[in-house]
Amino acid sequence: MLRKSFTLALLIAMFLAWASCNTETKDPMKDLVSKFHQVELKTDLSWLSENEREIVKLLLDAANIMDDIFWSQAYGDKEALFAKIENEYAKQFATINYGPWDRLDDNKPFIPGYGPKPLSANFYPHDMTKEEFEQLDDPDKTSLYTLIRRDENGKLQVVPYSVAYKEQHEKAAGIMRQAAELAEDEGLKNYLLSRADALLTDNYQPSDFAWMEMKTSNIDFVVGPIENYEDRLFGYKAAHESFVLVKDPEWSAKLEKFNAMLPELQAGLPVDPAYKSEVPGTDADMNVYYVLYYAGDCNAGSKTIAINLPNDPEIHLAVGSRKLQLKNSMKAKFDQILVPIANMLIDESQRKHITFDAFFENTTFHEVSHGMGVKNTITGKGTAREALREYYSALEEAKADIMGLYLVTKLYEMGEITSGEVMNNYVTFFAGIFRSSRFGAASAHGKANMLNMKFFEDNSAFVYQDNGTYRVNFEEMKASVIAQVEKILTIQGDGDYEAAKKLVDNYGVMTEQLRNDLDRVNATGLPVDIVFKMGKDVLGL
Repeated sequence: MLRKSFTLALLIAMFLAWASCNTETKDPMKDLVSKFHQVELKTDLSWLSENEREIVKLLLDAANIMDDIFWSQAYGDKEALFAKIENEYAKQFATINYGPWDRLDDNKPFIPGYGPKPLSANFYPHDMTKEEFEQLDDPDKTSLYTLIRRDENGKLQVVPYSVAYKEQHEKAAGIMRQAAELAEDEGLKNYLLSRADALLTDNYQPSDFAWMEMKTSNIDFVVGPIENYEDRLFGYKAAHESFVLVKDPEWSAKLEKFNAMLPELQAGLPVDPAYKSEVPGTDADMNVYYVLYYAGDCNAGSKTIAINLPNDPEIHLAVGSRKLQLKNSMKAKFDQILVPIANMLIDESQRKHITFDAFFENTTFHEVSHGMGVKNTITGKGTAREALREYYSALEEAKADIMGLYLVTKLYEMGEITSGEVMNNYVTFFAGIFRSSRFGAASAHGKANMLNMKFFEDNSAFVYQDNGTYRVNFEEMKASVIAQVEKILTIQGDGDYEAAKKLVDNYGVMTEQLRNDLDRVNATGLPVDIVFKMGKDVLGL
């Protein structure tokens, strides 16, 4: 009897131990965190001067302030959120997403007690209606650099960023002025001083021009309120972010020649002359960088691998824009995510066309495309951004995707790109849709992926085969690209809000076939995106 009791107790203990271990391995929060492959953001900084390394350390401090501000814009009180979360994996996932909503799964809440993510983020009162906003009589209500709040009487009021974030902006500005004192490059010095002023005045255009003039610095620093993706209500408000970067001189040299060609490429766009009458500035540069640090908006959910700035259309017309390719992040996504996806979903005979050079070119000319086409409507409706409102970002990202592929095709035809073959770019681009479609359809980039995929499907640009793989039809895809560029540029030039709404609402959704294929990919445990281990310790600073 004693032996039987001992045996039974032993079995119960073994079962409980197994159950405990099994529960641990099946923690859904741990599974969510595992969707991101960790990448160390480090590179050799020994070639920088002592002053430059000190500047990098200071800029990391300023970037962290932008991160804190973005938390307040995207969610609110970060510490209050974390106080509610006991599960450490849930805290990690909330850190990745800057809140309790999964940005790569249509912003679904993953913390109990939270409903859908507000379209307004924290830029507007959550109880504000669009009608109430329209009735607010203040010309600054649509400014990129203002918040909408309620006064003591419950009425809407406009609060400039320089007031709302006064303490944080003053601290960041002080750090940037310290860095400027150490700067040996005059362009970097002028930019840091000008950008510090901008944080205190909400007048960012002078610092954007100063950034455009920064040609020779080994260090680059993107900082402040920049993109408007987080505002899904109107697309008016800019969110805070920061990149700390060091240049890759060798790869940057490869891109130098393309700037002078932008007016010619603009003139050749497949659209009526009225929709390409703006001439992009050529006083810009294309450079390749190693990212040392991401903060704020650019670090939320899926990670940016290239930058085209400034967004100001007046600057685009005057001097163009700068295109920054983030090589280390780009290579990590290619190796860890895109190649394994292609090995699953692309026809075996076409996998040889999946190359990093093609991925790099497609990404580069995506950013180039943001500076092309039309910024101001030809119908007197103001800028395309103003006219298309909440649909502008998704349409602009779709344009940049598809026009980038169009430009690469033209450069091959002109003999300006000679390595590889254009089929590499088409197959790599198509495989890239599956990579980025895993981010879901909630974001502007996600809707752009869906839109382009549906357009390709309607134009027989690919064949879905019985073995569950896709084969690209080159000629049909080429024709589809041309038609899509024309369609989007026309909508933007006309400022046709209803046409933009129809296109994004009908095409910017995930098809059942695509969802099934992505489910197959996800079932393998392949990471959806990357997350960073970064900071002074990683860099040896």
